[in-house]
Amino acid sequence: MAAARSVVNLTVHGIGPYPRTLDPGEDGTWVTVGQFEQVLDAVMGRPDVRITFDDGNASDVEIALPRLRERGLTAEFFVLAGLLGQPGRLDADGVRELVRAGMRVGSHGWAHRDWRRIGRQEADEEIARANALLSDLTGQPVTRVAIPFGSYDRHVLHRLRRAGLSRAYTSDGGRARPDAWLQARTSLTCDLDDAWTRAVLDGRPSLRTRARRVAARAFKRLRG
Repeated sequence: MAAARSVVNLTVHGIGPYPRTLDPGEDGTWVTVGQFEQVLDAVMGRPDVRITFDDGNASDVEIALPRLRERGLTAEFFVLAGLLGQPGRLDADGVRELVRAGMRVGSHGWAHRDWRRIGRQEADEEIARANALLSDLTGQPVTRVAIPFGSYDRHVLHRLRRAGLSRAYTSDGGRARPDAWLQARTSLTCDLDDAWTRAVLDGRPSLRTRARRVAARAFKRLRG
């Protein structure tokens, strides 16, 4: 099978009943089990689609993992290292279970802070400390991150490159080159349906939309 020329990176946050009090706006990216299964069924056999998870919610293991395994799918889970074991979140055993199941674990930072709004000490915790803890926990080098809130600028990208990260995921939407260092992603939303899935996976955005996305990404990379 020929390699895909571009990929769609999907981001899952939470699935099913809320296991904790959600942060403001978090309910907008929380989906039902049925919605999640509908997306999984749509991406089966699609080498141009990657599935990622953010925030380290307990539903990653309790709901998502068995459904991924049933369909022979793999995914990448970006965990908040400093929130492991908190109510409604993954714990250390859950992270190890993901690895044993053949899933990849990356870092979403330490405490879900905006990386554009932190100082050097917090940045060390968000990047170096989080990656070190997750590497020790999984027994594998953690070299990929998902940027919290999709909030980045040239300073954030410089920190990530200096830390030796092999890939950084954003929330910019649209397709990405499979081997790009900076990977745009599209988050599942609480109102998704078959039409949403078709549009994200196979739709062709207008020239204006594509131009707007390119301009927005360029602005983020250069600002700061």
